[in-house]
Amino acid sequence: MTASALTRPGERDRLSVKITQIDWRLLVLLCAIAGMGAAMLYSVAKGSWEPWAAKHLIRFAICLVIMLGLSMVNLKWWFHLAYPVYFLALLMLAAIEIPGLGYTAMGATRWLNLGVTRIQPSEIMKIALVLALARWYHGATAQEARFHWKLIFPVMLIGAPFALVAHQPDLGSAMLLGLTGAAIMFAAGLSWKVIVAAGGAAVAGVWPFIQFVMHDYQRNRVLTFLNPEADPSGEGYQIMQSKIAMGSGGLLGKGFGLGSQSQLEFLPERHTDFIFAAVSEEFGFVGSFGMLLCYLGVILIALRIASLSHSHFGRLATAGVTATFALYVLINGAMVMGLAPVVGVPMPLMSNGGTVMLTVMIGFGLVMATRVHRYVELPKGHGLF
Repeated sequence: MTASALTRPGERDRLSVKITQIDWRLLVLLCAIAGMGAAMLYSVAKGSWEPWAAKHLIRFAICLVIMLGLSMVNLKWWFHLAYPVYFLALLMLAAIEIPGLGYTAMGATRWLNLGVTRIQPSEIMKIALVLALARWYHGATAQEARFHWKLIFPVMLIGAPFALVAHQPDLGSAMLLGLTGAAIMFAAGLSWKVIVAAGGAAVAGVWPFIQFVMHDYQRNRVLTFLNPEADPSGEGYQIMQSKIAMGSGGLLGKGFGLGSQSQLEFLPERHTDFIFAAVSEEFGFVGSFGMLLCYLGVILIALRIASLSHSHFGRLATAGVTATFALYVLINGAMVMGLAPVVGVPMPLMSNGGTVMLTVMIGFGLVMATRVHRYVELPKGHGLF
């Protein structure tokens, strides 16, 4: 199918044509990562499909269908639904504070109790924020994106959910929202002077934030990260066991299903936050580096898709989804290696858990939609703003 044919609306709207425009390289890499995740969940369950591996594969199959379905949705629909989805997600975050609606587990109120099920609005917000920021910047001029008083609007779009999620408390998700928002502002053309000033303010505010804003357990995690050996059987246990698992894997690893730290359950949360440590133990440096290359491939392909979009909305939305995905990998990788505090950020498509997987795959549905509908032209204007 030629590019000239795809620019004809009647031609590009045909389902058969849309299917040919799916980036199958990206699809294969996503399947490979999820497949490796299922293999590791099978391994850390001591050679059993239950309780994690089988459910992981079923969830991924469902999410894959959802992603492919969303890739067929015209970018115009994503554009027009950006603000409504954002404000719905914001209302859901606020509703968590209402007695009877918020569900508390492990000391945090992060879920909205709908009776038949519970949902985590912060996950919905990760996609909603990307859409809302991309929509706003689509209608902004270069000067407004670089440095202008109107930047207060995207700052408010980021700040409101950041504050609500941090209050739950969910420091990991709040970090992802803040950093994703900052990445989109940077991609949109934010002035370097503003970036340097904001970075300096952030560095200066780290210690007051730790001392006066963080909860005690969050503060302990940061202090433990700085010196895990001070409490090896308590707060420092997770990081130390993760380091032992990763170091013991060596170059080629101990072999599939033969990781002592994970098989003997010394490694905590081996099926969620620390699954990458189990990969390093069983497959060594070569295996873990190979997995990181798969993640890098996904990121590079997604950024390439962003560059192909004819609309600023498509470029920024795809860049935002890619930034969120990259931050998941970066923060989790740094966390299991002891280079960052333990903040409960999973390794995407590998760690057990359906909510994050659904969020990631919806995001890649948007990426694929940008690829399939890259020639769509969208109206200018901020909309609500």
